[in-house]
Amino acid sequence: MGTRIAWIGLLAGAVACATVPFTNRRQLVLVSPGEEAALGAQAFKETVREHRVVTGTRDSKLVADVGRRLAAVSGRTDFQWEFALLEGKDVNAFCLPGGKTAVFTALLPVAKDTNGLAVVMGHEIAHAIARHGAERMSQGAVVELGGAAVGAVAGPYGGAAAVAYGLGTQLGVMLPFSRSHEQEADTIGLMLMARAGYDPRGALAFWDRMEAQSSGSSPSEFLSTHPSYGTRRSLIAEEMPEALQYYAVAPHASVVSLQ
Repeated sequence: MGTRIAWIGLLAGAVACATVPFTNRRQLVLVSPGEEAALGAQAFKETVREHRVVTGTRDSKLVADVGRRLAAVSGRTDFQWEFALLEGKDVNAFCLPGGKTAVFTALLPVAKDTNGLAVVMGHEIAHAIARHGAERMSQGAVVELGGAAVGAVAGPYGGAAAVAYGLGTQLGVMLPFSRSHEQEADTIGLMLMARAGYDPRGALAFWDRMEAQSSGSSPSEFLSTHPSYGTRRSLIAEEMPEALQYYAVAPHASVVSLQ
């Protein structure tokens, strides 16, 4: 066991050289960008097969427009960006490694307009450019299976995908780590939307609407992979002055109501 722990430590030290954009946090990543993008493309294909893709509508075009503006300021010119509107009852959106991004139709009434859409899409894109999925896969490999899991992460993706997207075990390790990712995505997403010309002050109103639509059904912050709305508001308020500096010099985007 001691040898395995020492081996993991040496491996982690050798590869823990990635830095998160905007926050400059150093992170442990055992997965290459190419492997991560392949996992994202695979997951996107599976999701698209399970949901109807909405095309040719005003809202689908607005989703793509907002996505392109955010992608342009993300710094990830190597991503194969794609933006889709999916028919679905989940009030949700996601951005997978490599830039495959989707918004579910049930989210549109909560977003209300393109500024609200930029809040949530910026948050999801932040997860991808910060490589949170790869970081969580790496954390899961070390925590759950030890050194033997590193090969599984780098090879067939299988169960590693569950770890990457928040389905890990051990509340004391995996879930707090995931909450820190959510908070970091809030920070980066706020900066992205401001740099893309969307008013970051709309983030507070958007998360208020998200809280209202949840009707008090959210789990306690300790058991949730997301921060509480109160924590989220406090963080956004703290980061707002910097975001407003970006917004002041960015070409402002038009705010268009969603149908």
